[in-house]
Amino acid sequence: MKQFVLIRKILGSIDLESDVDSYDKIHQSILKDIIFKGTNLWILVFAILIASVGLNMNSTAVIIGAMLISPLMGPINGMGYSIATYNFPLFRKALKHFAFAVSASLLASTAYFAMSPISTAHSELLARTSPTIYDVLIALFGGLAGIVAISSKHKGNVIPGVAIATALMPPLCTAGYGLASGKFDYFFGAFYLFTINTVFIAISSVVISQILKFPIRTIVDDAQKKRVNRWITIVISLVLIPSIYFGYNLVQKEKFVKNATDYVKSISVIEGNYLLKNEINPDRNSIRLVYGGATLTDPQKQRIREKAKDYSLNKVKVDFLQGLSFDQLTKKTSELDNLKAEMNRLNLQVQGKENYIDSLQARSFRGRQVLNEIRILYPQIIKCSFSDSYVFRDSLPVPEKQSIVVFTLKNSLNNSERSKIEDWLKTRQKSKRIKVYYEQ
Repeated sequence: MKQFVLIRKILGSIDLESDVDSYDKIHQSILKDIIFKGTNLWILVFAILIASVGLNMNSTAVIIGAMLISPLMGPINGMGYSIATYNFPLFRKALKHFAFAVSASLLASTAYFAMSPISTAHSELLARTSPTIYDVLIALFGGLAGIVAISSKHKGNVIPGVAIATALMPPLCTAGYGLASGKFDYFFGAFYLFTINTVFIAISSVVISQILKFPIRTIVDDAQKKRVNRWITIVISLVLIPSIYFGYNLVQKEKFVKNATDYVKSISVIEGNYLLKNEINPDRNSIRLVYGGATLTDPQKQRIREKAKDYSLNKVKVDFLQGLSFDQLTKKTSELDNLKAEMNRLNLQVQGKENYIDSLQARSFRGRQVLNEIRILYPQIIKCSFSDSYVFRDSLPVPEKQSIVVFTLKNSLNNSERSKIEDWLKTRQKSKRIKVYYEQ
């Protein structure tokens, strides 16, 4: 008995029908939100422009603000509600206003991005170009929360949250960016995401409307019901299948990135080589490794590639780049040392040449020095010529160097004085090979 009471309490706590508002109020609320003209239309255009600016500036806060004030949920819920109640005139009306709203949104966003000087596709914009099965789940659960809130007596603040979660505005703005920039892959990817959100929010409305047994307000036969259910199945299949494929690819990419990250950590140090940088590219199934240290040999590279198989990376392409190489650094250092040694040798040669030139210049004025010194002792000497010469002999293989000095005299000198002068010159020049001549 206690178990039965517990079950009744649990069922009562999850029962939706007890909180359902009157069917007429729900009908009027949905009908009112379908129409796009006047205030609703201007609010939509302003929301689109705000979202476009947010995507352009990569501002998440601005995008969220645009989604909060967007009235796009109204006709989508109207389409789902009309399908569930087989109200085909209401469905056509909702579809017409929805198409008008989408056209106005695309026109406004395309015009903005065409005039915007900033054309870079930031992360917030790129995130709306690759929808997956996860976007389907978000739209489905968000739509369920939205229609439950609309049908409840206690509306709360669910609708704004659903508008943020399902993100109807950003994909439309991204599609406008694709049209304005000529990047049609962005347009189709974003519009497909918008289609996913639209279809599954509408499907959520269909499901909840039928669970809550909203009254059918038109006459409909079983054949029409079957036809409607068939079309619902076809539309769901057409929208769902590509998202499953994209979702599978996303899971594979995430798995590749995780395995590649673990693999890269395991090869951060290889026999004196240090991993400086790595680039993991799941789209190309490749990993680029930049090592520093000793230059990697071919066997080392092969061992690194083989290690990838331990992380389920059997078909990965591993590329190697050499960063700072110790071998190259040693070679450069050796080359620099050789260059320094060669420069020192050339400097010494230049210095020797300069000294030789200085000595030649000094010898060319040696006669002046000798004259200035000798005139103190012998004023009768008025001129001096000093030069170096070579004496060649048959008995010697090389010539002998000999200095020749010629003095011009004002008065004659005796032999003793001349002998003293020659001895002084030999001592002064530190050479015994000096020939001295005198002239009047």
